[in-house]
Amino acid sequence: MATTKELSVEEKLRALYDLQLIDTRIDEIRNVRGELPLEVEDLEDEVAGLTTRNEKLKADLESIEEQIKAKKSAIEEHQEAIKKYTKQQDSVRNNREFNSLTKEVEFQELEIQLAEKQIKELRASMEHKKEVIGSSKEKLEQKSTHLKHKKAELSDIMAETEKEETFLIQKSAEYEGLIEERLLAAYKRIRSSVRNGLAVVSIERGASAGSFFTIPPQTQVEIAGRKKIITDEHSGRILVDASLAEEEREKMEKLFATI
Repeated sequence: MATTKELSVEEKLRALYDLQLIDTRIDEIRNVRGELPLEVEDLEDEVAGLTTRNEKLKADLESIEEQIKAKKSAIEEHQEAIKKYTKQQDSVRNNREFNSLTKEVEFQELEIQLAEKQIKELRASMEHKKEVIGSSKEKLEQKSTHLKHKKAELSDIMAETEKEETFLIQKSAEYEGLIEERLLAAYKRIRSSVRNGLAVVSIERGASAGSFFTIPPQTQVEIAGRKKIITDEHSGRILVDASLAEEEREKMEKLFATI
């Protein structure tokens, strides 16, 4: 919707107000979604985190099981050593050899006791991790179900509004192309700093829309004259007269009805 001629002030005001109406409609569509996209994103992160945590807990459980197997195997080796040293005691030649073998047997018995103690501790740790896994799995299932519902909710809203939003974003870009860079930059700056994103407002009952501050009669006459861009001294918003606003609203309503 490129222009080949310099717009008059009135044409600039109309283009600005049209752009405002389009951007406001886009805002309304996005407000319908509210925090839902962020909520879905947060839930996705939470589900991913819980999944990773569960996988780590399962890996820890497998590691503990392997450690218990290793300890049991070590106990068997110690028991075999005890048998060997006990048998050797039957054929010793002196007390020194007998005492040496006795110490070896005692050492193996201590190793068995230590391994049994460690197995007990590992089993306690395993039971605790199983409880944590059960709780974490239940939480993951709840969050996954919640995420599924929220995604479906967001998908329904997107299906209803995506076509309209895409059309409006395209129209917004077209109307931005009608407005000189300096004025467009001012519009965007005002829009980002005021409540509800309203940078261009009409005069209603002698005051700018949404404001309680009365516009002086002389200023109202100048606004109605459409000869220069006038802003509200209190809010900084660009002002248009009620007649122009009504005409552009009707025009935009017809445009929106075609979507």
